[in-house]
This record gives sequence, C-alpha cells and structure tokens, in this order.
Amino acid sequence: MSSKPNLSIIIPVHNEEENILELYERLYSTLSLPSLIETTYEIIFIDDGSTDGTFEEIKKIKNSKVKVVRFQRNYGKAAALSCGFKRSKGDFVITMDGDLQDDPKEIPRFIEELKRYDMVSGWKNKRQDPISKTLPSKVFNRLTRFITGVEVHDFNCGYKAYNNYVVKNINLYGELHRYIPALVYWKGYTVGEIEVEHHPRVHGESKYGIERLLKGFLDLITVTFLMMYKKRPLHVFGGIGILFGLSGVIISIYLIVLWAAGLKIGDRPLLMLGILLTVTGAQFISLGLIGELITNSRNNDDYVIKYDSYELENGR
Repeated sequence: MSSKPNLSIIIPVHNEEENILELYERLYSTLSLPSLIETTYEIIFIDDGSTDGTFEEIKKIKNSKVKVVRFQRNYGKAAALSCGFKRSKGDFVITMDGDLQDDPKEIPRFIEELKRYDMVSGWKNKRQDPISKTLPSKVFNRLTRFITGVEVHDFNCGYKAYNNYVVKNINLYGELHRYIPALVYWKGYTVGEIEVEHHPRVHGESKYGIERLLKGFLDLITVTFLMMYKKRPLHVFGGIGILFGLSGVIISIYLIVLWAAGLKIGDRPLLMLGILLTVTGAQFISLGLIGELITNSRNNDDYVIKYDSYELENGR
C-alpha cells in the first residue's frame, strides 16, 4: 500500500500527444524544488477520448506516482475533472490544462494560498490567446460575476487549487466546469484568486470554438438556477404555478359572479383563459413537487472508463 500523497495534480487531456512528456518534465522539475521537496504527490492524467497518441505518451512516463484514466470517448472537461476529483487522494488538489499554457511553477503559490482559502482560482490577466478568444471571455466573465456575485476575474481558467474536502463535495456534469468558483462559493466555501503566468500554445490546437459562447450562456442559466433553487425546485415552479393558478381562480370567481347575476359566460374568451391559467398553475406546482422528489437522486457519472490504472493497482 502506497502512502497517502499530500498533493494531487489532475490534468484532463484530449489530443495533446506533443505536450505530454514536456509537461511531465516541467512538473517533475517544479515538484523537486526545495519548497516542495517534502511534498508527496500523484499526477492524474484523464485522457478524455484522445484519438492521437496521447495515451501512449502518458504510458511512456516511468513514475509510479503518475496515474492515468482513459475514457472510451470524448465526454468533455467536466466529466474528466469529476473523474479526477473522485480519484484524488491528496490534501491539496491542483487542476491544470495539458497544453503547456499553464506554468507548473505556480503550484507553490497555489498551495500557500490554500492556507487562507478553501479554493483558489487562477487569473490569466495577460492571456496569450487571440482576441477572438480573449474578448468573448472578458464579456463572459463580467456577466458571470454580475449574476453569481462571485468576484473572480477568470472563471474559464483551468488552473485552480482546492482543499480536498472541496472537490469531494461538488458535482460536475455537462459544461459546468466553467462555473466551478460559483458552485464552490454556493456550497459555502471561500474562494480566492491569484494572477498566473500564461504561455502561448506551441503544439496542437485549441479544443474550444465559438459554440462555447452559446453553451456558456445556457450553462450560466443552469448554474444560477442550481445556486438558487437546486434544493427547493418547488419555490420557483410553485411560485409560477401560484401566480398562474391564482389569476385563473380570480377570473373564474369573477365569471361565476356574472353567471349568478344572470349573464351568459359560456361564449366569453375570458372563461377559456381562466380555465387555462388554473390548469397551467396546477401543472407548474406538480412539476415543482416532482422536482422535489428527484432532487439529488440522480447519479451524474455518465462517462465510461476504458482504462484505469487505479483498478490495475488494486488487482481488479
């Protein structure tokens, strides 16, 4: 049985064969610094369905502290991070991208800041990317700060650090990795931020296109809903239902009064509106009740693992 590491470094990768070995060398060099010499660590590569030689490059690394999990296909960064979080054993958890744009030399600074915060997010203030990526990102970050109330400059930065208890208590799926600081803050944890050095990409291509803007906006709606109503869906659906239902009841009472006074109401459009609002209100309340029943009952692990070095170590 190997001893429990102090530090877990999680690296989701997809088609990064040219970067793997150089990234490992940089990591190894940083983890050998005097400030980290007593730190025991594990490096967890999550191969998110790469179609090139990424997996083979990882397997070339002869270090028992390097673990690799390989997905059957590309499930996305949120699934990769979720998988890494579940397997991490270190007291501190670092996530970084595998494209060499994140500098491993920032790791000691992250660890130091984790003494003050539950989570620390990186801020690529001087981002080495084209304006087609940086400008939409700035708009996205401003909008996210305004809606969530979390004062983080760079929600999209994959370079983050956590205390282990944080990653064990957040659930990621879909594209929610963009909003990890908001999800963590919503859980009641403290969130800090440090400015990190960002390098230009040398090998490979970016995996994110313009379509991420639409996905990002839709996910922002999801996160806002989760932050406010995940544990109480009846509050939002029930509120709408009561508004519609009460309006329908008021209209119906008004029509009943007219009917009692001897007036015909059967051909009035207002009658149909009153019935529609009452039925719609009842449906919204029912939807809220169903939401209450299924809250937290769904397993969000929707990825299939093709290879897992952890299972090999345990003889499974």
